[in-house]
Amino acid sequence: MTDTAEWHPSACILCECNCGIVVQVEDRTLAKIRGDKAHPASQGYTCNKALRLDHYQNNRARLTSPMRRTPAGDYEEIDWDTAITEIAEGFARIRDEHGGDKIFYYGGGGQGNHLGGAYSGAFLKALGARYRSNALAQEKTGEFWVDSQLYGGHTRGEFEHAEVAVFVGKNPWMSQSFPRARTVLNEIAKDPARSMIVIDPVITDTAKLADFHLRVRPGTDAWCLSALAAVLVQEDLCDEAFLAEHVTGVAPVRQALAGVDIDDYAQRCGVDVELLRRSARRIASAASVSVFEDLGIQQAPNSTLCSYLNKLLWILTGNFAKRGSQHLHSAFAPLFGAGGVGRTPVTGAPIIAGLVPSNVVPQEILGDHPDRFRAMIVESSNPAHSIADSAAVGEALRALELLVVVDVAMTETARLAHYVLPAASQFEKAEATFFNLEFPHNTFHLRHRLLAPLPGTLPEPEIWARLVRELGVVDDADLQPLRRAAADGLDAYTRAFFTAIGANPMLGKVLPYVLYETLGPSLPDGLAGAAALWGLAQKAAATYPDAVRRAGHADGNALFTAILESRSGVTFTEHEYADDWTLISHPDARIALDIPELVAELTALAADRPPLTSSAYPIVLSAGERRAFTANDIIRDPAWRTRDAGGALRVSVEDARALGLVDGGRARITTASGAAEAGVEISDAMLPGHAALPNGFGLDFVATDGTVSAPGVAPNALTASDWRDAYAGTPWHKHVPARIEPVGV
Repeated sequence: MTDTAEWHPSACILCECNCGIVVQVEDRTLAKIRGDKAHPASQGYTCNKALRLDHYQNNRARLTSPMRRTPAGDYEEIDWDTAITEIAEGFARIRDEHGGDKIFYYGGGGQGNHLGGAYSGAFLKALGARYRSNALAQEKTGEFWVDSQLYGGHTRGEFEHAEVAVFVGKNPWMSQSFPRARTVLNEIAKDPARSMIVIDPVITDTAKLADFHLRVRPGTDAWCLSALAAVLVQEDLCDEAFLAEHVTGVAPVRQALAGVDIDDYAQRCGVDVELLRRSARRIASAASVSVFEDLGIQQAPNSTLCSYLNKLLWILTGNFAKRGSQHLHSAFAPLFGAGGVGRTPVTGAPIIAGLVPSNVVPQEILGDHPDRFRAMIVESSNPAHSIADSAAVGEALRALELLVVVDVAMTETARLAHYVLPAASQFEKAEATFFNLEFPHNTFHLRHRLLAPLPGTLPEPEIWARLVRELGVVDDADLQPLRRAAADGLDAYTRAFFTAIGANPMLGKVLPYVLYETLGPSLPDGLAGAAALWGLAQKAAATYPDAVRRAGHADGNALFTAILESRSGVTFTEHEYADDWTLISHPDARIALDIPELVAELTALAADRPPLTSSAYPIVLSAGERRAFTANDIIRDPAWRTRDAGGALRVSVEDARALGLVDGGRARITTASGAAEAGVEISDAMLPGHAALPNGFGLDFVATDGTVSAPGVAPNALTASDWRDAYAGTPWHKHVPARIEPVGV
């Protein structure tokens, strides 16, 4: 692409919102960036992070050649043909000697590059690989398990129109997560007819706007949420007509909540009981309520139970299938698998939505168990940095017979790999996100490339295609009829495709590869990687025919064409509120409220529980707080940060005084897993006994003079693999017992 003053549509890649942006490109830099007013979801909105995306694109850690580890432990550049041949042979050997199920896949894309990961399935199925995981297994699988039993799908609040917005362990001012987040938050805060309820131990930017801030003690959200739901039951504030018509299994839940001692639970969670009661009454009185839970509870004690309890707030009050409430929604591509394979082979950990819990990965590799993972593929992920107990993860990755990493940079995980394959950046190829979660209008954005791939790199679809070709699982002659049909247009291709798949089941097993090899070459220049979207467009049109037509697309081919041509994104479904009931997966189209295991957990909250902290580790550390200049580990160059460059440890005024900490000084943080030093920021936003470190720090970075630094603390040097939820295996990163001591005082 030649450099001009023209503005090119694209999207931010730093959180799940993927807000539309327009970019001016100069000398392979993203020279100017602003919000894209034509984007159907973000409508020109961006936060500050999007404006600094050139620090990702022109990261000095970019890889430009396949790398192979030498016997001496360093790396040498090799050509692509050699890399593909040796990698395919290595995985085929492990499949033949030990079984394809000993090959483990981790990743599939970051916040904005899911399209490349869509092609990995062809290679994995050709090998017989069964097990996978990614970052969602560190966050969302507990919520998914609850959702699957309640109604069978994922819900999202319609905050733009909600009379009451409830945020549980969620600070959307920083973490966004729904369109135009800061604009919507300000609109709610300024409207006297609307209210915001925040449940969070920290006085976050969102909490400062709230009408009701339930400042719970860290780790006590379950008692707070139980008390809120108990007020609804004990004060007869439930929507009885809604429950009678649309919900089953109410009686056991009502009985459990009737037995809650609200005053006692308020005391346990540290929230004034009258504030708690007023909050519950505000929820009950509202015409519409939307609720959002996030990592503050999803990575803390009782996380799966909390996912259940916060959903009781909107179910008991009938806030579903109406404007401004909670909704099921369409999906362009599944973020989760439909199921799983039961239990992991070594530890027997539960597999939810097809994802192995990240915290058990080291145990699934190390040791002599015959079914242990022996090889691993990591795509656009960095488990050596992002999974709990980095030391154990590093030991496990070094023990693998074969580790291959596909990424744009030499990450901490890549430094342990046998082979590293350099991917084109997210702005050098066709890309998209599958975080399409809105209702009633759901959008999809295919981003066209802004730049040609950096020499020596390849887009992931091409990498996966070369690996599948090397395995020789498909005869190229079987693809020729589809290539000819693609040249005749989408209608001809559709007919030929279904004929070919019916005649040759192997083509169906490697479907993304087939689409890339046959439909891909017929697509406009640079869009071959979008071929997989054709199949997803057909599925969306078949699954939501009326909603797709309302959005202006006659069928799957029309939707696919619109996706290719709409540079700023397209609305792919337009639902009516009554559609919510059709999106429930239960045969009776009703919400199934009774989850016996969690009702039992709710009842068990009444018993006394010992604290999770101790005299040795008396402070709760939140390891991985989102701040204005954190972005997981996708931006490795610390120069992008204009504030908090070192990733300060935030502590309360009271703790600073008691421990002898000085603002701007240094502190040593010690946990059962490790120790680290950080700068200190004294903040009245923190409760006594609660401290926080940001995410996205502690990354290796090589400066222009060759020196290597790792500013800040890598949070998972302080976390533990066995510190996790009993149901989903999600880590308790937001509740790590720690000891904090001054340094140099």
